[in-house]
Amino acid sequence: MQKWIFLLAGGMAGTAGRYLLGGAVHRVFGTGFPYGTLAVNVLGCLVIGFLGTLAEQRLTQETRLFWFAGLLGAFTTFSALIYESWQLIQKGDLALAGVNLFGSLAAGLAALWLGHLAASAL
Repeated sequence: MQKWIFLLAGGMAGTAGRYLLGGAVHRVFGTGFPYGTLAVNVLGCLVIGFLGTLAEQRLTQETRLFWFAGLLGAFTTFSALIYESWQLIQKGDLALAGVNLFGSLAAGLAALWLGHLAASAL
């Protein structure tokens, strides 16, 4: 039960943070480009890079659950994509990192297109 509390608390904080930061950035820079999403993704990558380095030695399982699955999972999954690709790069698996990065982008765009086609056919 305690794990769920950490997960849900992090998820609530991440969702609220994404909404607030994205909205603030859009108010400052306008909506002609997705600046809010860009800001959220870059900040999420900064945080996951920092916490990922600390996680192995200094963070408890509950703290990792709060930050990684909860807060950052709700804030931006882009940070997880980048962090997991970074881990592959650190292991020397450059090809797998490339597949993860470019495969995620290509598959994501293809899935969006298929979803668009399916909804348009209704």
